[in-house]
Amino acid sequence: MWVEVPGERTFPVWYAWVTDRFYVVSGEGEQLLPALPEVVRLLLRSKDTGGRLLTVNATAHRLAPHTSSWEQAVAALIAERLNATDDLAARWADSGLVHALHPFGEPLEAPGSHGSESGRATVLPARTTTVGWRPWHAGRS
Repeated sequence: MWVEVPGERTFPVWYAWVTDRFYVVSGEGEQLLPALPEVVRLLLRSKDTGGRLLTVNATAHRLAPHTSSWEQAVAALIAERLNATDDLAARWADSGLVHALHPFGEPLEAPGSHGSESGRATVLPARTTTVGWRPWHAGRS
């Protein structure tokens, strides 16, 4: 899923889906996502082809740590997290932001009703890089 933040760029996120809302976590050591405004746009893609399936508006609510809604969200997120460690809930309470994203209204785009624009975007430079030793390859010096 991608979260489009007005005035920002579109961010790819991993999430947990429970009943009628998506849960996402961001913060130190987690996925990059700015503080979310009250309304964001969600772009849902096919896991098979990566093609755009739906675009919907959603309300974004930051969940306060240790509330019942936060506990429910964190339990769902931990279940979806690859290589989850035992300290995730404590770390997210200290330095993470957990948001509930609740889709509303009719889809803005759906199969058969996509806009005419390509959706193409410039790749943004990142600070990540391969550092240190690079493997030797036959035929290269």
